[in-house]
Amino acid sequence: QVQLVESGGGLVQPGGSLRLSCVASGFTFNNSYMSWYRQAPGKERELVAGITSVLGIIKYGDAVKGRFTVSRDNAKSTMYLQMNSLKLEDTAVYYCTHDIYWGQGTQVTVSS
Repeated sequence: QVQLVESGGGLVQPGGSLRLSCVASGFTFNNSYMSWYRQAPGKERELVAGITSVLGIIKYGDAVKGRFTVSRDNAKSTMYLQMNSLKLEDTAVYYCTHDIYWGQGTQVTVSS
């Protein structure tokens, strides 16, 4: 079955950095579009970043452009999200997604 396991969340001060990872299994990762979404308390889920399989075409949500970088390692069936210059408003649960499948999420809290 499809499994998406996120890790790397935590507590960080404003301006800091975190790197999230998503290890995927149960499907052909190499051929699959992958994405990161996030959801903050009381807010709707929003796209953070998406990356295609072969060409690595990337799309970012407007709120994170220039600060976050998505990448993937097809050999490890893993997607990453490098988050720099974190802001208070980046606080959310971050989810790895593929098709209709979602991981359990990892909490990112930005606080001074």
